[in-house]
Order: sequence, then C-alpha cells, then structure tokens
Amino acid sequence: MVATATARWEGTIDEGSGSMSTATGLSGNFSKASRFADGEGTNPEELIGAAHAGCFSQYLALLLTKNDTPPKSIETTAKVSIEVTDAGPTITRIDLSAVVDVDLPADAIDGFAADAKQNCPVSKALSGVETVNLKVSKA
Repeated sequence: MVATATARWEGTIDEGSGSMSTATGLSGNFSKASRFADGEGTNPEELIGAAHAGCFSQYLALLLTKNDTPPKSIETTAKVSIEVTDAGPTITRIDLSAVVDVDLPADAIDGFAADAKQNCPVSKALSGVETVNLKVSKA
C-alpha cells in the first residue's frame, strides 16, 4: 500500500499560498497565516494531527481486539504544536487525548494506549518530535 498526497505552493512565503490534496479527495488551502497564526485554511500540522489521531485509534483498536476486548469506540484528538526555533520551524510537541469505550479497567487501557502511542506507524514516523504526550479517559 502506498498513500499519495500532493502540495503546490505559489509565490513568496509571506504573500504566497498553497494547496494540498490526497488521492482520496481530502484537500485544503494553506498560507503562512494558516500555518503560523490564526489565518483561514489548513496547514501541514493539522493533517499530521489527523493522521496521528487516526493511526493511534486504529492501532489501539488492534491491540484491544487481539486482547479479546474489542473497543466500542475510540475518539482521539491530536494537538500539534509548531514553533519557530533557531533551527527554523519545528514541530515541538504533540498532545494526544483519547476517550476509549472498552470493558477494561483504566490502568489496563493505559497500558494498551502507551503501546499504541509508541508503536503505531505514524508515531514511529514522528519519532523526531521532542514531546508526545498522551492522556486517556475511559468512556
């Protein structure tokens, strides 16, 4: 399986704009303002957050299912922080927050969630991010 996405940028960093799209139809426009301020549009970090939340949720479902305790639902939010550092713009932090509806005690859920945070493919791809926090709640 190979996933495909494209991006196009036109113009300078300050006055230009771009668009991103996936082969399955997700798309959005972005600009410097949508990336580093509260400007209209999306940004790469939002898409990374969506990918991380989706991957974590699915991987956690896999682990729980293999444990013969399949979840009723997992809802994950990812907040991706980008800062301009001396090395340039850097993703410095990702906060994952998940609500898990499964018939297990909270401490057992925490163990499976820690495994998912460490081992889902997107987490592995984002291993260069300095801080990835996880908060899990039982539904």
